[in-house]
Amino acid sequence: MLDPTLLSRKQLRRTLRQTRRALSPAEQRRAAQGLYRQLAQHPVFRRAKHIALYLPNDGEIDPRLLLRAAQKRGKATYLPVLNAWPRSKMVFQRIRPAEKLRRNRFGISEPRANSAQQRKVWALDLILLPLVGFDSEGGRLGMGGGFYDRSLAYRARRKNCHKPTLLGLAHECQQVEKLAMASWDVPLNATVTDQQWY
Repeated sequence: MLDPTLLSRKQLRRTLRQTRRALSPAEQRRAAQGLYRQLAQHPVFRRAKHIALYLPNDGEIDPRLLLRAAQKRGKATYLPVLNAWPRSKMVFQRIRPAEKLRRNRFGISEPRANSAQQRKVWALDLILLPLVGFDSEGGRLGMGGGFYDRSLAYRARRKNCHKPTLLGLAHECQQVEKLAMASWDVPLNATVTDQQWY
């Protein structure tokens, strides 16, 4: 396990991204199946009616089995969509099976923006977030763009706000000892890997 005190956030991010990208396609498939086993029957997932996920990119653990399971169970599923303006804003938009997607400015697939299909972040039940690194205390190191932190910043102002549940999804190799949290970092309720919950 990496000791994050020996590296800057930028170096840590680069090292962890290289580690997850180095996983073979077979390792990625096994990890996706393990993640599904960890979450698909868990009460947090089963009770949620409105679930936001992501499509994997850059070696991220793949939640598409969970996306399909949620849709089969009649849950409303959402993907992040980046705003054209302001460019730092992200919203969550409903996605249906076989919906056509386009690539955003980072090359990540997303639905074409449609405000009628978007849901306020606080009205979601569960968000499954990608991450670059995590610790066992709810710390999350993202890609550095701050999109999730800005979308969830309202939680710092509303201390009694418990929605949505925030679960980071990761490969085991992305765990670090202890992340230094910045004032704007939004802590996770838990991180789920293909092997266990933290």
